[in-house]
Amino acid sequence: MRTGNPVLNEGAFDRWAQEGGLSSSSVMTVSGAVNKSMVLIGLTASLGLLSFSYLQNNPQLLMPSLIGSAIGGLIASLCVCFWLRSAPVAAPIYALLEGVFLGGITTIFEARFPGIGVQAIAATVGVAAAMLLAYKVGLIRATATFRAGVIAATGGIGLVYLLAFVLSLFNIQAMSFVYDASLLGIGFTAFCVIIAALNLILDFDFIATAASQNLPKNYEWLAAHGLNVTLVWLYLEMLRLISKLQSRD
Repeated sequence: MRTGNPVLNEGAFDRWAQEGGLSSSSVMTVSGAVNKSMVLIGLTASLGLLSFSYLQNNPQLLMPSLIGSAIGGLIASLCVCFWLRSAPVAAPIYALLEGVFLGGITTIFEARFPGIGVQAIAATVGVAAAMLLAYKVGLIRATATFRAGVIAATGGIGLVYLLAFVLSLFNIQAMSFVYDASLLGIGFTAFCVIIAALNLILDFDFIATAASQNLPKNYEWLAAHGLNVTLVWLYLEMLRLISKLQSRD
């Protein structure tokens, strides 16, 4: 049941058991998780489009909306992770706030690279569909080795981003490739896209495995939230990759 997604971790099962969730007679199903995933993705996409349209005409609200939605989204996601009974409420709140955040980020990228938002959305949808198809037909299987590799790579990416951020606070450019459009920078972001895409396989497998174990109904919200988090990450990396490629044109 391990995944590279911090939302979908083994500790979540233990916390739910401690809260008495396993006594529920209503159990999780794949269709239920899929339906809730569509709801969360729809909320994120809808608020993303609305905030993008609004912020283009009200640029003075861009930074406040980015900061507020980022902080609020983090709190909502932490509620899902550490207080699983809140998932039916916290997961939709996260989806809405993350939509505002993505709308703001897209506004920034769109100002320099017109049309990049549509390109990133198309690329994200295409990759997600390809990963789902690959999982369904058994082309990519979530074996123990596959899991370990994806989890290790995801953790490594997180550490690189953290280190680059800390160094930037001291104006140290040792890891400028994280942000620039050099060949190394493009290669790093392409690697991030690949790992984000492979995390979708682990998310799909989590949904299938959790449903087969007859876990409580609210696990559908947990699984849907985890999938939404991965898609948000994939979209952000797509924005970064496309922008770096266009910068070299």
